[in-house]
Amino acid sequence: MAKAIINAKRKKGKISKYIYGQFAEHLGRCIYEGLYVDEDSGIENVNGMRCDVVNALKELDIPVLRWPGGCFADDYHWRDGIGEKSKRPYMVNTNWGKVVENNHFGTHEFFELCEQLGTEPYICGNVGSGSVKEMRDWVEYMTFGGDSPLANERRANGREEPWKLKYFGVGNENWGCGGNMRPEYYADLYRRYSVFIRNYGEEPLYKIACGANERDTRWTEVVMENAGHAMNGISLHNYQFERNWKDKGDSIKFDSDGYYTLLSDVVRMESIIKEHITVMDKYDPEKKIDLIVDEWGNWFNVMPGTNPGFLYQQNTIRDAISAMMMLHCFHEHCDRVHMANIAQMVNVLQAMVLTEGEKMVLTPTYYVFKMMKPHMDAVSLDVDLETGGREVNGRTVPDVSMSASEKDGKITISLCNTSLEKCEDLEIEIRDASVSAVTGEVMAAENMCDYNDFDCEEKLHPTELKAQVKDGVIKVTLPKMAAAVITVE
Repeated sequence: MAKAIINAKRKKGKISKYIYGQFAEHLGRCIYEGLYVDEDSGIENVNGMRCDVVNALKELDIPVLRWPGGCFADDYHWRDGIGEKSKRPYMVNTNWGKVVENNHFGTHEFFELCEQLGTEPYICGNVGSGSVKEMRDWVEYMTFGGDSPLANERRANGREEPWKLKYFGVGNENWGCGGNMRPEYYADLYRRYSVFIRNYGEEPLYKIACGANERDTRWTEVVMENAGHAMNGISLHNYQFERNWKDKGDSIKFDSDGYYTLLSDVVRMESIIKEHITVMDKYDPEKKIDLIVDEWGNWFNVMPGTNPGFLYQQNTIRDAISAMMMLHCFHEHCDRVHMANIAQMVNVLQAMVLTEGEKMVLTPTYYVFKMMKPHMDAVSLDVDLETGGREVNGRTVPDVSMSASEKDGKITISLCNTSLEKCEDLEIEIRDASVSAVTGEVMAAENMCDYNDFDCEEKLHPTELKAQVKDGVIKVTLPKMAAAVITVE
């Protein structure tokens, strides 16, 4: 039996809602077919945005959406995506499948999508193949409300008022696909670019520097030391694999070793975050600079028969449990982690939604994000958890992962049972808070490889979780392979 004590008076900090951010890149069928279709398409849409997908995503209360990439961002020239669509120049997406990009989804369409979703935009600018002037002009085009050639050009293209934009990234993966740069070189470029990314709107821009890949703490150190004074946040990218970078494993055909290995890679991610935070603390002890994990998630081999450059994979209970564990990690480090953006929102990698023509399916990861919404902007509470674990690749995968928070007089407890073999009885004692009512929901699988597919009844979705309460102690049984959320009033 696992046991936990939640100390309601021991508050650890605010869990930023932006930790539940999303990412949409011009990659495969994420934008085109997934989010955006031609307005004369047979698929119901509003100004090109798919109604079924938008309506489903609105249920997640998405706080922020990162666009246009990813690797695509440092190959993207924003002027190609404005004006009359029939006159926009074509381009070849050399990063992802070498497909022809018609640029019908550009700046205006992105902000339209954000408005329909009710989410804040996060723009990633082009450092790799762009120029300072190009980036500076884009910011003015989007955010200046006065009389200027760029603002008037925006008006001529159909948008009178400037858009509200807070988050702006200066390049993407400039250590790799964004230019194969050394950290010293990027730090100097960032200092230069940041000067010209000026504030035209009412709210100052929140500038995000390109951060490291995985364990490259030297990149973090060099950029923090040389450009930390000019940034609000620095990014970190890390993906989880079942096997390795060259053979990432299959998204729906895996054994118990593959299941636990993936979860152990999530555990590895926490050690990576700690390493980068240690470096940040050295140069920013007052924690003025945030860690922005703007690409994370599970990456497997593509589904058979699909374009290798489209990164299309399915989504099982393994993905749901790993997502909850990762979000718990972000909660634990909420004093530094201000934003995280799972990759990606539709039809790519660990997606929320999958589409096939007119059909749409919601993934187990979608339901985890929906279940965990009450954590957004809640206060993280101290949890003392006693649970067993399994040693995998030198790391301990806990039998139970848990996080708790308080907001509006309610305590939210998210927890998952990682075991493939057994249910887990759990006792949760809540100290310094009265318990009048407890409700819960749980998503569990009969088979670890189960997933939600088109034209089939959903196998994975939340159902009611019953819990007993006596003298402030909650008793609950978690099914094997289960992700759950309990609400305490």
